Amino acid sequence: MRRYLIAGNWKMNYTPSEARQYSRILKAMGLQDFSSEILLCPSYVSIQALVDSLRGTPVKLGGQNLHQESKGAFTGEISGEMLKDSGCEYVLVGHSERRQYFHETDELVYKKILRAHESGLVPIMCIGETLEEREKGEMHDVITRQLQRVKNLDQEIVSHLVIAYEPIWAIGTGKTASAEQAQEVHQFIRNILDKHVGAAISSTLRILYGGSVKTTNAKALLSEKDIDGLLIGGASLKAEDFYTIIQIADQLL
Repeated sequence: MRRYLIAGNWKMNYTPSEARQYSRILKAMGLQDFSSEILLCPSYVSIQALVDSLRGTPVKLGGQNLHQESKGAFTGEISGEMLKDSGCEYVLVGHSERRQYFHETDELVYKKILRAHESGLVPIMCIGETLEEREKGEMHDVITRQLQRVKNLDQEIVSHLVIAYEPIWAIGTGKTASAEQAQEVHQFIRNILDKHVGAAISSTLRILYGGSVKTTNAKALLSEKDIDGLLIGGASLKAEDFYTIIQIADQLL
């Protein structure tokens, strides 16, 4: 059985002092050895605060983005090596907000996947359709296009890849795909991966769901066959809610 990955994406929230306060609350609730893998992706300036305050706990850290080059004259950017040396094990790649606001293309996303792997980080590749694309019946075409280059990746890279399906129309809107809708897309994604990399590998890859995940819908989503974890935005900003979702995941394993 694929191990759940419960990931919190803080986006542009929480200063280092606020991150330390969050950690105190989380630790007070009891960070025992959970069956699920736990991940927090803070802003860059708060990574060290979490490294220090969560040391000795099972919580892992990830970056929210990285540059496709290892170093150079790229003012304001951050490299995979910097994230790795700071204590990160994962990095989000191609989040919908990066695609929408910073015009990241599929080609750039794949360059970043390669860069993440070379840096020793596990890339979490985000994919998903807009509301307009879904309403036009283009959802499957969009996801197929976004996954097209997976077949060109080395087996070693693919075997460590995590996919996060995040319907853009459900991010921060309060709208959520039903568990059945999410499962249908997750199954479609796994079928594409079967064709690109073979069933033996695709059956081991984790596919997360992200999009207005809350304590009230986490159980239904995680109960679906092909949903292997959650990429949580707003609900991860409240330590109590994030902890509750972790507990829900563990009860299902």
